[in-house]
Amino acid sequence: MDTQKNSVLIVDDEVVNIIALAHMLSQDYIIFIEKSGQDCMETAKSLKPDVILLDVMMPKISGFEVIKLLKEDTDTQNIPVIFLTGLDNENDKAIGLSLGAANYIYKPFREDDIKFHIQNLMHP
Repeated sequence: MDTQKNSVLIVDDEVVNIIALAHMLSQDYIIFIEKSGQDCMETAKSLKPDVILLDVMMPKISGFEVIKLLKEDTDTQNIPVIFLTGLDNENDKAIGLSLGAANYIYKPFREDDIKFHIQNLMHP
């Protein structure tokens, strides 16, 4: 991996997921963390991360709603979003991808899968 660190915004309301993802990615990427969809929008707009890892099931505003807002905003519409979710059925996956997600990964996730998909989006 090259020495330049790229940035990943992790958005999840479960602290255990945030800790696991931050631990596995912090050696290779600059990590930003948010626990809500509302905060995700603000951080994405101000920091413009290279990739967003977004949970679907969060309080107040779901990941599906967040991606709609991200894709409608010219400041954030080109940031790739990977859904990381416990919603493991094909209908939810189809919805997520149709809303513009670059990928849809089921929890529990594997470190090599996450890193592979992030790296492909960083260096297409």
